[in-house]
Amino acid sequence: MKAILSDRVRPAEKGNRSLDLKDFYAAAAARADLWSELSAAGRDWLAAEMQGREVVTFLTKASGTLARVAPLEEYNAYPGPHLMAGLKEALQQENAGLFSQLALKISTALLTGNYRLDPAAWDPIHESVGTVSATIVPPDVQAGQAQKPYFELLIVTTGDPDTWESARQELRRLRRGEDHFHYEIVQVGTFEDALIAVIVNTNLQAVVIHDGISLSSKYELPVMRDFLKRHLQVDASTIIPDSVSTTLARVIKNQRPQLDLYLLTDHAVEKLAGTPAAESFRRIFYGFDEVMEIHLAVLDGVNDRFKTPFFSNLKRYAQRPVGTFHALPVARGKSVFRSNWIRDMGAFYGTNIFLAESSATSGGLDSLLEPTGTIKEAQDMAARAFGAKRAYFATNGTSTSNKIVVQAICKPGDIVVVDRNCHKSHHYGFVLTGAQPYYVEAFPLTQYSMYGAVPLRSIKKALLDCRAEGKLDKVKAIDLTNCTFDGHMYNTKRVMEECLAIKPDLVFIWDEAWFGFARFDPFHRRRTAMGAAAALTARFRDPAYRQEYASYLAQTARLDPKSPKWLDIPLMPDPDQVRIRVYQTHSTHKSMSAFRQGSMILVWDEDFDKVHGSFEEAFFTHTSTSPNQQLIASLDVARRQMELEGYELNMRALDLSMRIRREVNTHPLISKYFHVATAEEMVPAEFRASGLKEYGQPHSTWKEVLEAWETDEIALDPTRLTLICGTAALDGTQFKKLLADKYDVQVNKTSRNSILLQSNINNSRSDVALLIKVLADISRDIEKRLAEGGSSEKSAFEAQVKSLMTDVPDLPNFSHFHPAFRDNPKAASNEGHMRPAFFMAYDEKQCEYVKLSSKDVDDRLKNGPELVSANFVIPYPPGFPIMVPGQVITRETITFMRQLDVKEIHGYHAAQGIKLIKPSALEKRPSTAA
Repeated sequence: MKAILSDRVRPAEKGNRSLDLKDFYAAAAARADLWSELSAAGRDWLAAEMQGREVVTFLTKASGTLARVAPLEEYNAYPGPHLMAGLKEALQQENAGLFSQLALKISTALLTGNYRLDPAAWDPIHESVGTVSATIVPPDVQAGQAQKPYFELLIVTTGDPDTWESARQELRRLRRGEDHFHYEIVQVGTFEDALIAVIVNTNLQAVVIHDGISLSSKYELPVMRDFLKRHLQVDASTIIPDSVSTTLARVIKNQRPQLDLYLLTDHAVEKLAGTPAAESFRRIFYGFDEVMEIHLAVLDGVNDRFKTPFFSNLKRYAQRPVGTFHALPVARGKSVFRSNWIRDMGAFYGTNIFLAESSATSGGLDSLLEPTGTIKEAQDMAARAFGAKRAYFATNGTSTSNKIVVQAICKPGDIVVVDRNCHKSHHYGFVLTGAQPYYVEAFPLTQYSMYGAVPLRSIKKALLDCRAEGKLDKVKAIDLTNCTFDGHMYNTKRVMEECLAIKPDLVFIWDEAWFGFARFDPFHRRRTAMGAAAALTARFRDPAYRQEYASYLAQTARLDPKSPKWLDIPLMPDPDQVRIRVYQTHSTHKSMSAFRQGSMILVWDEDFDKVHGSFEEAFFTHTSTSPNQQLIASLDVARRQMELEGYELNMRALDLSMRIRREVNTHPLISKYFHVATAEEMVPAEFRASGLKEYGQPHSTWKEVLEAWETDEIALDPTRLTLICGTAALDGTQFKKLLADKYDVQVNKTSRNSILLQSNINNSRSDVALLIKVLADISRDIEKRLAEGGSSEKSAFEAQVKSLMTDVPDLPNFSHFHPAFRDNPKAASNEGHMRPAFFMAYDEKQCEYVKLSSKDVDDRLKNGPELVSANFVIPYPPGFPIMVPGQVITRETITFMRQLDVKEIHGYHAAQGIKLIKPSALEKRPSTAA
């Protein structure tokens, strides 16, 4: 047995050279599972030994699992060398009791996060007692003093590994009681190992890099090296030894820009500090003897992200003995706590929410309309966190943020190329400003009664048509939703680059209401507006781009400006003319820890000085003079959380989405009636050049996902899960109600035959288990009903499935504006003046109603006069306007409405009928709208 055991243990002790990181982004998520597996192996081994059974099989399993776990633990501070050595020694000595005890201890600490709080979790001997709940119980029911936040510091060192423990202890001795944070140290010795640690260790907040580090890991990492070469332009074979440290810093910033980086060098720091190579570092230290300064710098850097200027000041304000004589009786809570009738409100919400309420803007609370203090500082920190030049808080939701941006950018008569399926706030913004929407269509997903994203070809055609008709100067902006409600993500960099080649000063309005979280992981970030703005700014300033542009000009010099070939050629803007002007709105509350209606406007506009005044006016127009203090504070805190743990939370949400996809689509019973739509089903092949069909093993690795998101025109966000329920004979609305009423499961939107699930930073694996159990229970109920109901039940079931999944109505496209609302009715472009049509509906004398099912509708569709919508008509689902003011209504739209079986249709009342602008009113309008 000893011989067998030594063969099994040797790889773990001496270091497995073939570390399989082909899916290294999944390593952190798999880590807890591996430790649970190791704990179970130890438990089985111990049980077999106590029962007197043969233990070789269990020893082999424990040894093999430890060999898989051990390499990853080199990149995490916990469990650390002492506990890992204890495990290996217990295995070597065949001590099943000790091995099982240590494996369980570590597994439990990792699962609960207890190692962040309890020193005993690090000790092989002492047991953790009574602290498991500290990280999983809400803070208001915890007893005792608040714990210091925990993080880990990565040190990339040139030192001998034999000296690492003494260096670790030296830094530990610098801890002081007044330190705001507690940290442990991870040490690696090479460029590649540092990058692995940055990817797999979600506890990292700072990295100290010694100059002169080695390049290659002891492990064979072909996938890692290919990743560096293809996506980060880092070829290990060509890196100059003196630049290894600065190259590593650039790569880390590309992966996790929130981390603070420090350089230790014995070179001429004065010269290095002023070079572009030093830009990635927060601070550069000379020599290796300033350990206390490094310690303080690390704590200070983390504190810069931990700070919440407005929230912290609001907490201080709540503790002050303030007398209030302003118009907010609920402030300080006296009207509630002294009441004979509403004390239950105070009991439910607690004291602090009332103590922190105020309508004052002094005393450090600041004014949202004219911020000069803590709100201004909080907004500046948000801009840094989200990679923007400016950030503005909004407390009326992204509906308001969208209207602010549209009003700030557009004036009457401007043309905006816009997705017809965008949120209604954009359409109302065009009404307010008098801008002309030029509607472009997203590709349809008729089988699910939803739309995807707008093909780049359609956007380019709109711009080229405007150029051909001599009105490109009127085109002010491109307005798109990214990602869409159903998860379609644009290649934002490519869209902006090619559109700027046609008009170099275009403004881009990206509604990222559902995508605010995307900044904080290296996958989604490349698809964000701010990520693309930064990338394009760097690209167009790079001398290499000028050479690329010169070659492009030579290749296209003889191409006719009106040639349709421009639609299929990747276009490049002139670097001397291009301006990066990008506005992103996001609903912080939809994907981060902010209260409902919390929103932000992010700005990267190289010409912001030209619109600063109009932006300010638009902000004043739409922002309440009585914003909620708690909402503003939650925006401040949401930023803090995402800067410090957004990477961990995002990667966890991604992992959960993969688990849901896998479990639903492979479950033998659930998959008979339910199905999570794959990337292949949600994005047509023409927009997926990579050929990626689905996420997660065995379909794809994270490396393949990264490559697909780098190149594909449109990609699907894995965290948006379209769950098909029509195959269970349930329509989306019916299924949503069933889940909420019977199973206490809340979901997002619905379509004719699906519901939308969203995995976010709030979800846990327990939530996933609940969902899977519910789907299994419903599937069993269907099976039982079909088995007991006989042929009639089966026929009815199949008919309903056919109705929901096969007999789906075609989705109507936008037709055109009536000539009365167009400058040039014969133009190929389709923009129109929606504002006058909208306000004509205010005059009932100019309007009429026709019943949807009436013969009058059919007669007018066939013989005229044209049916012209007087208002927005928006059915839910699918939630996009099938009619807008001034639009000519076609037979396709009427057919779609007649086939709808939804209860909620905004702008339409069946008892009245469709509201139309009278033909006589249209005749009185001039053919050119003003």
